[in-house]
Amino acid sequence: MSAMAIDGPSYGSSWQPRPVSRSSASARFPAAPAAAAAHGGELRLTRRGRWVLAAVASVVAIGTGIVGGQAVAAGPTQALEVVRYTVQPGDTLWQIAAGVAVPGEDVRDVIVELQDLNGLSRAELIAGQHLVVPAHR
Repeated sequence: MSAMAIDGPSYGSSWQPRPVSRSSASARFPAAPAAAAAHGGELRLTRRGRWVLAAVASVVAIGTGIVGGQAVAAGPTQALEVVRYTVQPGDTLWQIAAGVAVPGEDVRDVIVELQDLNGLSRAELIAGQHLVVPAHR
């Protein structure tokens, strides 16, 4: 493969391509793979490169320490004391939750808690069904 160069126009002449030797083209545009092969393909770090690498490693280590220091397991929770309640005909989950709720507490939150405690997917109850209800609130 040969390279071609075009000289700029001079007054009174036409444009003429002229051949360019490969050695002068490679001197102006050195190939990266040839340069890597000349050094045996090894990676060499300069003093500044080693400093930058150490700084980045320090920042990562400090960041990991900060984030990792915040990951603390929760302590043991106090057991919830419950009583067993048998659903009577006409009872609704709203009525049961309203009877268990502390004054000022949202009954909807208590309904969700009762559903979680009893594994209920819906709020429908059947007479004779046994529920687990918090004893003290």
